[in-house]
Amino acid sequence: MTPAIQSLTEITLEDFLQLPETKPASDYINGVIYQKPMPQTEHSRIQTRLSAVINQVGEPQNLSSAFTELRCTFGGASIVPDIVVFEWKNIPRKANGRLDNRVTIAPDWTMEILSPEQSANRVIRKIMLCLNHGTKLGWLVDPEDESVLIFKPNQNPELKTGDDVLPALTVLTDWQLSAQDLFGWLYS
Repeated sequence: MTPAIQSLTEITLEDFLQLPETKPASDYINGVIYQKPMPQTEHSRIQTRLSAVINQVGEPQNLSSAFTELRCTFGGASIVPDIVVFEWKNIPRKANGRLDNRVTIAPDWTMEILSPEQSANRVIRKIMLCLNHGTKLGWLVDPEDESVLIFKPNQNPELKTGDDVLPALTVLTDWQLSAQDLFGWLYS
């Protein structure tokens, strides 16, 4: 389990954002800093392949774009989900159209890949934080039992396994990926 990094005095979000980035990244939620665990092979494989598949479907038609390990600061928190996806119209940009390095909105879709030493409840709290600030879809990917817990606003979570098709943002009309397909990447 990843311990919280606590200071002797409560740190503000502004002070946290002035600190140098850590490797792996740290999240700031409710005045507490939590360092993420170092990704291992299964985590890295799923993160890399999943973001590539999403971008294959979403980017050619300017529907969406996936980003890995992108710091998002909103709602008094600053988190680094494993993967975030923005619908094309919501991708943070500067006035000149160039991508903005400072993301101050919740993503449209957030994904966390559970590592063996991570607290599932802490990761679920991150997904819920996103949902409470406008995120449309959240995934908690558990490589250990090859399941994906699906979160949507104002709905009970759904567990997807095997041949169950995993939901995506509605703009991704050509999306078709099952839990079995996702975890099959760990065998190839």
